[in-house]
Amino acid sequence: MSDSLEYDGEIAADPDAPAAPPSDRTRVRRLPKRGRYDRASLDAVLDAGVIAHVGWTGEDGQPYATPTIAWRVGDRLYWHGSSASRMLRQSQGIPVCVTVTLLDGYVLARSGFNHSVNFRSAMVLGTAHLVTDPAEVDATLEAFIEGLYPGRWAQLRPMTPSERKATTVLWMDLNEASAKVRAEENHDDDGDETWPAWGGVIPLRVVADEPQPDPHVPVDIAPPAFRLPGTRRTATRGV
Repeated sequence: MSDSLEYDGEIAADPDAPAAPPSDRTRVRRLPKRGRYDRASLDAVLDAGVIAHVGWTGEDGQPYATPTIAWRVGDRLYWHGSSASRMLRQSQGIPVCVTVTLLDGYVLARSGFNHSVNFRSAMVLGTAHLVTDPAEVDATLEAFIEGLYPGRWAQLRPMTPSERKATTVLWMDLNEASAKVRAEENHDDDGDETWPAWGGVIPLRVVADEPQPDPHVPVDIAPPAFRLPGTRRTATRGV
């Protein structure tokens, strides 16, 4: 059987968090009660996510939203890729918008208009900076691997100089960011509850299937520990 973890509740707002967002640009305007501006809520979404979308404008003026893997280390959000990547080359030093979204459930009402989803999301605005220190590149890539597969970095072949040269890492600070969370039941219009259709929430979660080792794995080496998207915990699997 596969191990599975699921989100088990709404992210509570920090009672000590400032009432106002860090900027007007990050203010949640649609259903503002779902906005979260404290760092604990923001970090919880960023740390549970795996896939982020980097919004940037190319040299030709064309806006792009590029999916990538992003991870947080302290007060910085990092992402990486090939040094030949157009996104990584052209977004250095310019304003970007990075978003992370986690889908937690389908919300079914008795009218199409009132259908929704439960989700956790974060939006970060700022400038993309290039990581130039090789030691910082190594440290951030280690944090990336360890965040998904705890304990795995020490098991891996060390990165070669050519691999490091072929890898670009960017970062941005978290000074201008907000989170938005919906973890609610369905909301029918008055009177719709008597309509003969099912209403409620279908919770969603990510599960892992059985690992598929390549032909070179010795029989006495077990699959590594790993973290499922949507969780801040670690799922481990035995042989």
